[in-house]
Amino acid sequence: MNFTTRPSDFAAARADTRPHAIVIGAGFGGLAAAIRLGAKGYRVSVYEKLDGPGGRGYVYRQDGFTFDAGPTIITAPFIFEELWNICGKTMSDHVQLRSIDPFYKIRFDDGTIFEATADLKAMRAQVARFEPGDLEGFARYMIASEAIYDEAFTKLVDQPFHELSTLFKSAPDLIRLGGFRTVYGKVSEFFKNEKLRVAFSFHPLLIGGNPFATTSYYCLIAHLERTFGVHYALGGTGALVRGMVELIEGQGNHLVYNAEIDEIITENGHAAGVRLASGETVQADLVVSNADLGWTHTKLLRNVPRKVWTDEKIARADYSMSLFVWYFGTNRKFEDCYQHTMVLGPRYKELLTDIFTRKTLAEDFSLYLHRPTANDPSLAPEGCDTFYVLAPVPHLGSGVDWASMAEPYRQKIEKRLEETLLPGLSQSIISSHMLTPQDFKDRLLSTNGAAFGMEPKLFQSAWFRPHNISSDVPGLYFVGAGTHPGAGLPGVVSSAKVIDRLIPPASAWAGKVKTA
Repeated sequence: MNFTTRPSDFAAARADTRPHAIVIGAGFGGLAAAIRLGAKGYRVSVYEKLDGPGGRGYVYRQDGFTFDAGPTIITAPFIFEELWNICGKTMSDHVQLRSIDPFYKIRFDDGTIFEATADLKAMRAQVARFEPGDLEGFARYMIASEAIYDEAFTKLVDQPFHELSTLFKSAPDLIRLGGFRTVYGKVSEFFKNEKLRVAFSFHPLLIGGNPFATTSYYCLIAHLERTFGVHYALGGTGALVRGMVELIEGQGNHLVYNAEIDEIITENGHAAGVRLASGETVQADLVVSNADLGWTHTKLLRNVPRKVWTDEKIARADYSMSLFVWYFGTNRKFEDCYQHTMVLGPRYKELLTDIFTRKTLAEDFSLYLHRPTANDPSLAPEGCDTFYVLAPVPHLGSGVDWASMAEPYRQKIEKRLEETLLPGLSQSIISSHMLTPQDFKDRLLSTNGAAFGMEPKLFQSAWFRPHNISSDVPGLYFVGAGTHPGAGLPGVVSSAKVIDRLIPPASAWAGKVKTA
């Protein structure tokens, strides 16, 4: 095992008399949970399977390039600022965020461009360029998005949803705001133009949802973006991960890397620690899992009787799509390429049906292209560009053999980018790395190789999603994309605030456990 502290320091930490909390996984949810537990007075140990922190926010470094593995867009920065505040520190002293406007550009298959921006006047001009008759609908949509935000985000995002009473309290607003509708269905109430319907409905794909199946509560993103902006971290999203690690270590707590957990151990039915793959057992007063929820239940709790999330129920659930991600560096700069660009293919609903329902790898695709060096040249050697392009693809239920398909698929994406945004790309690549659905399964232990856990459908959200507190094991809590409120940086970081509401301060712990 690798330690962030010296072994002698680790031994001293074990002699600490504070109640001990173990966090499984150093993804954003696990890091946020560790910070909050440390602020409540717990001794915290974070165990991570990989050789460094971040989980889906891991950082690859090769050939002088820095590649953020996962999240690239930061919205709702106040969610992160709160973590620094509870530690008595200021986030801007440790991590530099910069806003970007336009937020992103959407390139349709015919070459037309839609720019999403915080400037309401500019947005109206964008809408009018595609369909003047949709201007009135756009105004009404922004009002509706704000109303959904006020309910679904402001009131519910960090609230525990393990009790039916919470569901019943929120049901009237769910009905009033049309939360039972899909995102695409809701957007279509306001826009007649198909391109505008696409531009205002694609957002669930960023958190693993199908716009034609995901609850319309995710229409709140339009208001979230315009109100708080879209940001990036100088040095890449990995800089945000490093800042969170520094907060944990500043609390006298630590992270252990190359430390895969084999099992959550219990005593008298209560979570009592973990057994590592190495065979070592570590005792704890409580355990927080930031690991994939399917993996946690079927593997880490394999010897625990479970009444709710049984192996059968886990297998029956609908999982998000997966991702094919290609990271590449070039020996030249592509100055005409924006930092965030959606490169859409010829199909929308039909492609999503292939991905989510038929689970077939289609010949066409839509892409998200990220060029962080557009604004942060530190992520590449001088005169070079760092890129990341992802394509939503079916999870491993498709049966695709990615060992043989990865390179041909990458070549197709390269050709598409060369034809659209990056002329001469094939002669410019000097560094390359790929991540496939098989890597999500093998590297991140994700059920079915899904990139975002369970699909955020209405009946797999809120109370219907795995709760943040175990229904079967007192003293076990869950954070991350697989639990409430769901995937995406605001969601996974907010899941740590949910368990913060459920776990008493260390001074009041004394074995007290709040059960579901």
